[in-house]
Amino acid sequence: MNNPQISIVAPLYNESETFPHLVERLNSLMDRLPLSIEVVLIDDGSRDNTATLMQALALSDPRYHCVFLARNHGHQLALSAGMNEARGTEAIMVIDGDLQDPPELLEDFYKLYKEGYDVVYAVRRKRKEGWIKRLAYHSFYRILRSISYIDIPLDSGDFALVSRRVVDVMNAMPEESRYLRGMRTWVGFKQTGVEYERDERIAGESKYSFALLFKLAYNGIFNFSEFPIKLLTRLGGTAIAFSMMYFIYNLIKKYVLGMDVPQGFPATLFAIIFFGGLNLFGLGIIGEYVLRIFFQSKGRPLFIIKSKILNKQWEK
Repeated sequence: MNNPQISIVAPLYNESETFPHLVERLNSLMDRLPLSIEVVLIDDGSRDNTATLMQALALSDPRYHCVFLARNHGHQLALSAGMNEARGTEAIMVIDGDLQDPPELLEDFYKLYKEGYDVVYAVRRKRKEGWIKRLAYHSFYRILRSISYIDIPLDSGDFALVSRRVVDVMNAMPEESRYLRGMRTWVGFKQTGVEYERDERIAGESKYSFALLFKLAYNGIFNFSEFPIKLLTRLGGTAIAFSMMYFIYNLIKKYVLGMDVPQGFPATLFAIIFFGGLNLFGLGIIGEYVLRIFFQSKGRPLFIIKSKILNKQWEK
């Protein structure tokens, strides 16, 4: 298939149980819509037979373009690989392969795209997940929005239809620690949201552990907020202010009120612990920025493609 109008990009990691359902839904969608559509599937180093299923599909159906990464690079980089490979001339829809996000929303997305929107993102009105995850997501999006220097939409993930020109800009952004929904917002252009209810997984288990979710949140905060470094400055200023207040308080207590003031070890210990902890906290934040600069300066490729299948042909 040459020059499709739309590319659907879906990363897969150990999704062999979900794969048949995903293909069925995508085939039904492509058969129904009067659009030229390709599907770009990315195997992110799966350990089950996901790659085998992808191979069989791509070698029999030219609408499927499969990319196999050399190892597990992680969700955001797998999506980036798919966006780099996508050939859609009009727009690219990014979606997870677990079917929690309905691919059928492409029809609504495309209508808004034709009205002039460069980015049409999905807004999760309701999530069918455990209350701990729901609370964590709800809190994170609101905290990030309150401290970010860009207006990242609330309750919006990576699921979106993005115009070709926005994808080209995102592909040209070289940052190693990627937070795609923030990058998508930062690019600008005309954007809007579509509300939907996020489903449960069709099969299998979520590959996003709390550790991975924390890492994603971490990237969002450090990549799109000045808050961590400003927090350090504010904490330093607060510590100095409290120290001066404590000093003045003791002067008044001794020379105005004639009362005894703490001597020696307790006051010294308090000062050492407080300022020592503050310094370590500050060094940790500065170290995080230095580490990100270090990794970025290496200039390594964001991902490594082992092989791919395009138009029913292997490319290695």
